[in-house]
Amino acid sequence: MNDNENGNGPADQGATPGVAAQDPQQQPQQQQQPRMNVLAQYIRDMSFENILVQKGGQAQGQPDVQVRVNLDAKRRQAENQYEVSIKLNIDSKSKETGTQLFLLEIDYCGVFQVENVPEQQLHPYLLIECPRMLFPFLRRIVSDITRDGGYPPLNLETIDFVRIYRNEIMRRQSEQQTQGEAAPAAEPSGPTGTA
Repeated sequence: MNDNENGNGPADQGATPGVAAQDPQQQPQQQQQPRMNVLAQYIRDMSFENILVQKGGQAQGQPDVQVRVNLDAKRRQAENQYEVSIKLNIDSKSKETGTQLFLLEIDYCGVFQVENVPEQQLHPYLLIECPRMLFPFLRRIVSDITRDGGYPPLNLETIDFVRIYRNEIMRRQSEQQTQGEAAPAAEPSGPTGTA
């Protein structure tokens, strides 16, 4: 029989040094960790209107870029699968003249397999964590589209999906309170959000 390093008893043969043996009761908890797999990513719809060039002009000076974000999530037929959508509406105008340069609308989606997320946490998970996974790919697409349209690549700033989600929840609550004074509020439907 082997003794362990400090001589206090038999060593656990086959154990990894420095790693404590796991209690079998802890294993089910580890299996219950939230899991997310990205099954697919795709552009559902896209439109790029190069308005200034269509009118025969050329971009000069700094653009004023406005970005509107809309989030949506839907349950798919397959178990634990959801489609999450980020819709961007990007309007670019010249700061000096106010002339519209371009308009970009894109609906970028991801299909996610989400497991071990409690039902009450699923809505924020789908509208915060899933868009965070999609955003770097969407940012690259927007940059490529604007560059290919004849403008400097538009590198979108990081979007705060937590803030967007909280703002939407507060907006819905105030809307329900306003409606609650007139009539009872309806139950919110599945996981959707708008920003």
